[in-house]
Amino acid sequence: MPDLRPGVLFDVDGTLLDTNYLHVLAWWQAFMDTGHGPIPMDRIHRAIGIPSEGLVRHLIGDDDEDTVETHSARYELLREHVRPLPGTADLLKACAGHGLVVVLATSGQESDLEWMEPAIGAGDAVFGATTSANVDEGKPAPDLLETALREHGLDPQRTVVVGDAVWDVEAARRAGLPCIGLRCGGVSGCELTDAGALEVYSDPADLLEHFDDSRLARVVRG
Repeated sequence: MPDLRPGVLFDVDGTLLDTNYLHVLAWWQAFMDTGHGPIPMDRIHRAIGIPSEGLVRHLIGDDDEDTVETHSARYELLREHVRPLPGTADLLKACAGHGLVVVLATSGQESDLEWMEPAIGAGDAVFGATTSANVDEGKPAPDLLETALREHGLDPQRTVVVGDAVWDVEAARRAGLPCIGLRCGGVSGCELTDAGALEVYSDPADLLEHFDDSRLARVVRG
């Protein structure tokens, strides 16, 4: 068996790309379109990070594939506004440069990677990705992170999760992985810390600025 490698699992929406509020608007519209709205935007925002089917169940208590498909259509119209969060590409390149295997662990679909990776702009600093298509149950279940570890040969003792939602932190906790929280998705530092985040930073640029003092540097140093 090849040696397991140190790595970092990055959530994408709200962590690397400034998409959370675009998703909130698309979901609000989708719930209205399918007769389930209006659902207050603050409730929708707090559910962002859960895969689409689970988000719908979380908010209306039932499955509704029409709402999921309508959200996708609504979000497609907003995607031109997606931008990377400050420092995103530089942080991923720094992680790769320090010997960490950079993996995207997203609740999005595999097809989303076709536009997400160019939008992130980190090029070959991204080693690979694991999406909701690879697991039966999404965040806050640990399946996505555990699958990413296996697929990309990462050492659980030397891998860190970076995310912006309490669902990311909870999934990391259940997978036995340390988690760094970022506030750029709109969740407060207190909420991330209360959920179990070991460290909290404003955004990728802030984490990069404090890289040498972060859990990432501890992994690099061994």
